[in-house]
Amino acid sequence: MRIGIFGAGGMAEALGGQWSGHDVMVAARDRAKAAKISARVGTWAETARASDVILLALPAASVPEVLATAGNLDGKVLIDCTNAVGPGAVLTVPDQAARIAAAASGAHVVKAFNLCEVDVWRMTPPVFGGRPLAVPLCGAPEAVEVVSSLVRDLGCTPLNAGGLDRAGLMEATMAFMVGLWFDGHDAQACFPPLPA
Repeated sequence: MRIGIFGAGGMAEALGGQWSGHDVMVAARDRAKAAKISARVGTWAETARASDVILLALPAASVPEVLATAGNLDGKVLIDCTNAVGPGAVLTVPDQAARIAAAASGAHVVKAFNLCEVDVWRMTPPVFGGRPLAVPLCGAPEAVEVVSSLVRDLGCTPLNAGGLDRAGLMEATMAFMVGLWFDGHDAQACFPPLPA
């Protein structure tokens, strides 16, 4: 699979490093940082043309500008791992995934990888209490299946969480849980295992 990564920050490095078995190309404003993720570095448009799947690992506010610069994204699977969260753990852009889908109407957007902190994605594999990390995915079934294979490459379990219309629920969940953590609460205790 040919994977493009837009961005060169922590999420780009963590996930891109795990997908080294694939053909990975990176586009970022900082080309030196991009080169640390992959030897293949290009512009937004070059990376878009060369990729089947594109990870949007950018600040949420930068996504519309980058998508406009990338050119034709028709048929591409766009993985939205962005979190538009501001002070107080409130969403600064509601329905970010839906906005991405509107800006790249010919692409297939999948919301994924937005619920965990970047260091979780550096784990090989991310396993907690003997269980692989579950990764919810929201998007069209065909695109979710493509991203599911990338989730499995990380040693995680993909969860088809429904269509893109449910992505806003994932975004709100992330903001809610982050707010609890920042307030010093054990947010993970909200989701205990089911009784035997």
